Amino acid sequence: MGNEVNKGVDINTFVVIMAGGIGSRFWPYSRNDNPKQFLDVLGIGMSLLQMTYHRFLKICPAENIYIVTNETYEGLVSKQLPSLTKDQILLEPVRRNTAPCIAYACHKIAVKNPKATVIIAPSDHAIFKEQEFNDALKEAVYAASGNDILVTLGIEPNRPETGYGYIQYHQDTLDPLKKVKTFTEKPQLDLAKKFLESGDFVWNAGIFIWDVASIVNAFTHHLPEMAEIFEEGKSHFYSDTEDDFIKRAYSQCKNISIDYGIMEKANNVFVIMGDFGWSDLGSWNSLHEIKEKDDSHNVVDANALVYDSKNCIIKGPKDKLIVLQGLEGYLVAECDNVLLICKKDEEVKFRQFSSDVKSKKGSEYL
Repeated sequence: MGNEVNKGVDINTFVVIMAGGIGSRFWPYSRNDNPKQFLDVLGIGMSLLQMTYHRFLKICPAENIYIVTNETYEGLVSKQLPSLTKDQILLEPVRRNTAPCIAYACHKIAVKNPKATVIIAPSDHAIFKEQEFNDALKEAVYAASGNDILVTLGIEPNRPETGYGYIQYHQDTLDPLKKVKTFTEKPQLDLAKKFLESGDFVWNAGIFIWDVASIVNAFTHHLPEMAEIFEEGKSHFYSDTEDDFIKRAYSQCKNISIDYGIMEKANNVFVIMGDFGWSDLGSWNSLHEIKEKDDSHNVVDANALVYDSKNCIIKGPKDKLIVLQGLEGYLVAECDNVLLICKKDEEVKFRQFSSDVKSKKGSEYL
């Protein structure tokens, strides 16, 4: 089946899927030893990682898809994507945010194919209009290939969302490729409304496309110490010494995101806009947005009876009955050894929950 899917794809296109997060905003469904990217969040028989992998088979050959994950998840990745080779699973010894994992993947790909165009994507996004998504990606790959530019995908906003980052772009051209003016992380509601009214802001999908030489050059210019670390990996990539080299490299890397480290500082960043039914499944609230709801706007994935409640999300085991009455805008989630009841849109508090649980109750609940 893989060979049929891959007919006509570009052999110089590579995809890097970032799958190392712990999914803390989806706790207690997402756990440290089995985070959300490995879960069937949408109830379709595939994990978010598997969905993402199969989506990109239409863009590039299977052997050009790399997964970057924490070394503790090697077994989960191999089990869910058994066709991957060892060289396609990049293991991080510690979490250092997105810049180091992208530097690792892109420097490794540059050794294999210096002409590569690389797509960087999170593992936990939902795409409901895949043809439109593929069209936008191919347009971005065409724009980035052989050019010294960094391209990101922007989503045309339909509401003043405070949980997403925003990209402001220059409107001085009809070209679908727009030069980026500013990045803004998760604004307050008043500012998000102004962004929507202005007409020159899009949601930041966190999907990047660039010529491998361009991103290596960007690291050299904006994060020179990190660039130097991974440049030394040329003789280690695709060899038995790669793992040891990466352990040494990560011990020297600072914790920094690609957005802050490069994208917000570079002057060659462009955005291509799209509308392809995108959702960043980063939280319970975002899951509530896309799941089927009852007449009271509740999402029920449980054996439950719900009374006088609206705009809630209820998740629980099928062998236990949940009876709910008189709640609005709440999350009620029973998963393994944890029952969580809280306002579903106050996801900022999940960091506090996790911290308190770890210090007061023990990591077995995380």
